[in-house]
Order: sequence, then structure tokens, then C-alpha cells
Amino acid sequence: MNTADDLILWGPELMTGIGVIDEQHRVLVDMCNEANKLMQGHVDPEDVKRLVRDLMSYAMYHFEVEEELAIDEGYGESHPVDNELHREQHRNFASTVAALQQELATGKLVKREYLLGFLNSWLINHIQVTDKKMAVAILEKN
Repeated sequence: MNTADDLILWGPELMTGIGVIDEQHRVLVDMCNEANKLMQGHVDPEDVKRLVRDLMSYAMYHFEVEEELAIDEGYGESHPVDNELHREQHRNFASTVAALQQELATGKLVKREYLLGFLNSWLINHIQVTDKKMAVAILEKN
């Protein structure tokens, strides 16, 4: 298993230009990278449960901040289809993570490749496509 290839490197391609969103994305990236390190070698199932719980908790907080920003900035009115897609992606992420939590609660082991593959690809894609689209609209408006 190689760790370097799995780490998410923070850089301009992950920045939206909205300070609070970028700060929270940085925390999420750090959490994903921490998960990568934690899941090397022997993995304690309780550590994985804690990690998934903490990630879910922070992600839900972050989604709330993004969705409030979209309301405050009128993104839902100016871009209703994109805003609904954005919210739907948040719900799908939460649903997938909740299902993972259920599996972990029943003692099922979650493969490192599956968990990190899902987290990393979802986060990078969501930031680079959906979040950046919202940020551009908000920044152009202001």
C-alpha cells in the first residue's frame, strides 16, 4: 500500500476563493489524510468508527454552512438547478456515510481502499465542480 499517492494535496485547485469555505475544506482534506494514515497496517475497528463519526459530524456542519451561504447570497434563486444538485450531493454523501456507520456498528469491516476511495474522490470532485460553481456565482455577484 502506498500512502503518498492516496494523500490529498491542498492547493489552488481546491480553493473556492471564499475564506470560510476554504478553511472548512482544508479541515475535511486533513481529516481524509488522517484517515489514510490511520488505516495503514493493523486497524482498530473502534478507531475507524470514531473517524467516520467525526468526519460525518464535521461534514454535516460544513454542509450547513455552505447551504446557509447559498441562501444568504441568493444562489438558490439565481441558480436553482445547480443549488438543488449541490444540496442533493450533500444528502447523498450523508446517506453513504450513514450506511457505512451502520455496517461498522454491526461489526462489518470497511476496506481501506473503499473508504478512502469514496472520501477522496467525492471530496475532490465536489469541491472542484459543485462548490467552485457556487463560489464563482457568489463572487461574481459581490
